[in-house]
Amino acid sequence: MKILFMGTPEFARDQLSALWESRAETGWEIVGAVSQPDKPKGRGYKLIPTPVKEYATANNIPVFQPETVKDEAFAALLDTLAPDLIVVAAYGKMLPKNVLDFPRYGCINVHGSILPAYRGAAPIQRALMDGLKVTGNTIQYMAAGMDTGDIISVGEVTVGEDEDFGSLYDRMGKAGAELLLDTVKKIEAGIATRTPQDDTRATFAPKIDKAECRLDFSADARMLHNRIRALSPAPLAFAYLTHDGETKMLKLVKAEVEKEDGEHDNPGTVLAVDAKKGYISVACGKGILRVTALVPEGKGKMNAGDFIRGRKIAEADLLG
Repeated sequence: MKILFMGTPEFARDQLSALWESRAETGWEIVGAVSQPDKPKGRGYKLIPTPVKEYATANNIPVFQPETVKDEAFAALLDTLAPDLIVVAAYGKMLPKNVLDFPRYGCINVHGSILPAYRGAAPIQRALMDGLKVTGNTIQYMAAGMDTGDIISVGEVTVGEDEDFGSLYDRMGKAGAELLLDTVKKIEAGIATRTPQDDTRATFAPKIDKAECRLDFSADARMLHNRIRALSPAPLAFAYLTHDGETKMLKLVKAEVEKEDGEHDNPGTVLAVDAKKGYISVACGKGILRVTALVPEGKGKMNAGDFIRGRKIAEADLLG
């Protein structure tokens, strides 16, 4: 079977790696990897290849980076490559009908949620924000709508109480890769099932907006804890710290819930700092949040103990 892969970030790279490394066992031919165009980053605006492109190049897999998949040039590429199956994972663009209809086995997508929950661009972050204890990957036949296609297979992934996005993202990429191999084998054997989604149960996971990264300490400690871990290691939640008459941005990398209950008249007030144990306790609308790692404005990541020892924060300071 000839497979064309389409994807961009690390999650997608895990799926491509699994397909590529299974060739000796399965006999599948990976005819190419389609990824988003390189994007400029850093002060020098150097073009940085996508993780999928990096992996494909290192393994001599043909790489294609079209600006659009809706033109005649991409249709001609499909004719040349003649894939039997197209596998998509976090590609970032909707596929037109002529692409969806091209392969004889169809187009399938590896999505980081248990559909129909969390359709959209940020399913893993949104699951963490909502405090889910179990999430998972879904492999679906692609349809014209966003993540609306029939479900082929689902694999659950448990979520650690203090697990952040970086850790869960890595684990889900690997779990999705295992699920993908099993699913493609079933498709090739003609035994894959398809279950229509219940659209009435659908929820959505739009891309993270910068405004959502600002913390409001009038919320409860558990909600703030979930938001911090959902945004770590990037783009990171932030607040503004007022200390010695100066206000500077403080990004929060890691925190835990010190206390679930108890209301406070002045949410955001620093209740305690402990350099030896390495934490900063902050009053919330309900409960107390304990910050243990952070990024001060203009600095690199550090633990809370070092920040306290630098005399940059003290009891009665305000985060808001």
